[in-house]
Amino acid sequence: MSDNFAQLASGIVSLAKDLHSRGWLLGTSGNLSAVVERDPLRLAITPSGADKGELLSEQILLIDEEADVVGNAGSIAGKPSDESRLHVALVKAQNAGAVVHTHSVWVTILSDLYGDDGGLALEGYEMLKGLGGVTTHLHREWIPIIENSQDMFALAKSITETVAKYPESHAIILRRHGLYTWGRDLNEAKRHVEILEFLFEAVGRTLELRVSTTKRLSDML
Repeated sequence: MSDNFAQLASGIVSLAKDLHSRGWLLGTSGNLSAVVERDPLRLAITPSGADKGELLSEQILLIDEEADVVGNAGSIAGKPSDESRLHVALVKAQNAGAVVHTHSVWVTILSDLYGDDGGLALEGYEMLKGLGGVTTHLHREWIPIIENSQDMFALAKSITETVAKYPESHAIILRRHGLYTWGRDLNEAKRHVEILEFLFEAVGRTLELRVSTTKRLSDML
């Protein structure tokens, strides 16, 4: 096991536990990966079915660009998630150094509300400046929403095509499923998750307040 793989495995475990504690990786949901090397492509990635709140470094797997296991960080056997192909697709499409997939309540709700629109626009929020390369709150961030599928080859193709269509986006959402975001490394990917989850909740709560206010006004008339 290389020192880089060991370091990334430890970082993935630490981040997974942090995101689990915030309610974004409950049950066995979600997965995280980081690039160990690019030629040949190797990713450190969480195993399928693992409780992210109890994850161990020894469980982290090393996969190739075909999502096949070529090593692990310890003696604990495991298999990669079927969604590993989506991580590989995003790493290739965005030249990302890390990919994080979460399952939050707000993402799930908003993905359904805005799914027919093909995406969700975030604009005018100061927190947008936390996204890589964004320098003003006037930035308009378009988060594409695509339909979920159990066919990982087809889904990877859809993700690749969508990212190519919206290369400036920092994330993509699978409808009624969850968020995929990425970064140059685990630290930037973590920051993107935090920024986006804050904004998703802000949008969701704003919609709630509007509905509640409209109802109260209607009841008064």
